[in-house]
Amino acid sequence: MDANVFLPAVTALLSGVFFLALIDQWRIRRRGYQLIWALGMLFFSIAVLCEAIAAAAGWNETIYRAWYLTGAVWTAGWLGLGNAFLLGRTRFGYSFALCLFFAGLFTFLTARRDPVIYADASTIAMLYFLAAAVLALAVSVETYFQNWRWPWMALLAVGGATVLSIALMAMAELPEPGYALDPQTGVPIAAILPPELRLLTPFMNITGAFALILGAVFSAYVFMPKRRILDYSLDPAQSGDSFLFNLFIAPIAISVNFVASLPGALKALFTGNINSRVPATLLIAMGAFIPALTDSLNRFGSTEWFQLGKLIGVLLLLAGFLVSTETFSVIRVPFTSIVLRGARSEPREATEH
Repeated sequence: MDANVFLPAVTALLSGVFFLALIDQWRIRRRGYQLIWALGMLFFSIAVLCEAIAAAAGWNETIYRAWYLTGAVWTAGWLGLGNAFLLGRTRFGYSFALCLFFAGLFTFLTARRDPVIYADASTIAMLYFLAAAVLALAVSVETYFQNWRWPWMALLAVGGATVLSIALMAMAELPEPGYALDPQTGVPIAAILPPELRLLTPFMNITGAFALILGAVFSAYVFMPKRRILDYSLDPAQSGDSFLFNLFIAPIAISVNFVASLPGALKALFTGNINSRVPATLLIAMGAFIPALTDSLNRFGSTEWFQLGKLIGVLLLLAGFLVSTETFSVIRVPFTSIVLRGARSEPREATEH
């Protein structure tokens, strides 16, 4: 079988199994982030299945439209949203707000960078940026007052962009043959889609990918044995100027403390005294980073890692979620009572929210 068919077919199969496992766990535990992750994996599975079918039988308009919506627009946003709900009672809201703001800013700058392609979308790009900025401010305020409703505002951003993308795709009239491929790489591109729809891609992908990666690193930092070299506090009870200063230095302090804590975390890992969410979330971070990297290389004509990167990514994501007892306290064959791994206890580090 051609590798261009085999790799996306295997990736679609694995992500489909992952989707079923997440749905089964949500059916038992009713955790919102499991359902949201399941939707993200379903979209990813559909997108790579479209690529496998197209590689075997050729592209057509229906496959192209489904591929673009599920893969280019929806997948990263919904997977990142799952992290928002997982970490909804922590101050990760500040990080998610930053992801939203920069996603909106990059979307606006994308339209400004290429005024020919986006000549008729300058106003919509500004509206996307303003909506992202308002939602980012709302998420930050909710996080500051510890109301913990900020994930629902994140849902408003991702869900709203999803609904809008469906409406824009339904109204889009695509020229013959109904799809567009890069003449050099042969991979599908968005050249024939309306600019207002194309601008939703960076908005969703930047928000989702960074939320997934930063959320995984943040979660690992919370649960790992920590060595604090730089102190900071995000306690809202402190004075306003002190809070703003601490908010500014928090990313630096967390980064320095994270690196300084790695030797102790590795020692705890090899002695079996580490919370499972530390290795699990680091696997998740790598699983999100590798496909993002290979997709970026593809834009520069380096296509040899395009499908392999997605396969490696879904394997790492699946491994990370299976390792984490937060997601899978008991592993069963989906929708059966056959237990593959029973519940287990583990050490927990004092959390730092």
